[in-house]
Amino acid sequence: MQIRQIFTDYDSRVLARPYIIAEAGVNHEGSMDLAKRLIDEAAEGGAQAIKFQTYKAETIASKDSPYYWDLSQEPTESQYELFKKYDKFWKGEYEQLARHCEDAGIEFMSTPFDVESANFLNELMPVFKVSSSDLTNLPFIEHMCRFGKPILLSTGAAFVWEIQQAVETIEKHGNPLCLMHCVLNYPTEDKNAHLGMIKDLIRRFPDHVPGYSDHTLPKDMEVMKIATLLGSAVIEKHFTHDKTLPGNDHYHAMDKEDLKHFWKEMDRTFELLGSFKLTALESEEKSRQNARRSLVASRNIPEGKTIDREDLTWKRPAKGISPRHINEVIGKKAVKAIEEDEILMWNVIS
Repeated sequence: MQIRQIFTDYDSRVLARPYIIAEAGVNHEGSMDLAKRLIDEAAEGGAQAIKFQTYKAETIASKDSPYYWDLSQEPTESQYELFKKYDKFWKGEYEQLARHCEDAGIEFMSTPFDVESANFLNELMPVFKVSSSDLTNLPFIEHMCRFGKPILLSTGAAFVWEIQQAVETIEKHGNPLCLMHCVLNYPTEDKNAHLGMIKDLIRRFPDHVPGYSDHTLPKDMEVMKIATLLGSAVIEKHFTHDKTLPGNDHYHAMDKEDLKHFWKEMDRTFELLGSFKLTALESEEKSRQNARRSLVASRNIPEGKTIDREDLTWKRPAKGISPRHINEVIGKKAVKAIEEDEILMWNVIS
């Protein structure tokens, strides 16, 4: 599945398996070999896309920007210093990674954090991802909208009016839009996931595709499964090759085995969901015939007698006249003697 299909095929009335973006971010830590490994493992795990982050420390954060993550897992106290560690990849590196994604059969994406990276990434990817941190950066959103591609917009830490402003900005340009529920905690405790907000996004913005950007610990991947059942058509989750590594985006990331487990759970879930069209099933036919009831003579009915209500009851199986036709049977005459407990057929009445 390609991401553009989501915007043409999405139907809010029917749940479908989500489009999964493995958010590698900067977990490559400046190594091209590791970045390619992340691509290969994301593809092996079943992700439809892998997404990196493209920035330069000098253009994303001032030198006195404080941290907002768990210092016990990522001890760097300055945003600028953290970003400086991982901002080595630029246009040439991402061109290589985009080619590797094509070879691996997975879509390439990267979140731009400045105008220059947005300009060169446009040539490499099918959509633009706007991080929660840029939801209020309306001029930057407008710049990305001008490329005419779909927008994935994370809504972490946003009030409804802020989301509304961003949505109106994107709608003005006519870009297809996916609104992704997100909680801006690293990691997000399960009690803070507030997956119910996905339903409110769907209610408030029914013309746009719903999604979810997940920062919870992977555990049994239950959070992503619930997000799917609530209607998320696109799900993004941090991705690593080794969850035991130190650093901000390794310890709350999933790996390829988590992804495989998720798809196994989805197979089971969608097996249980089955059809979304309400109808009787072929597998129920035997039950329809034997567990439902027919009209039955409650006493002997002589030939020629006009049948009244006291002549009738209803019992299993359903091979005779259905009880729903009782008013059509009352007042008819028996064309032959009908014995007590005999199932009534249309050919015995006139």
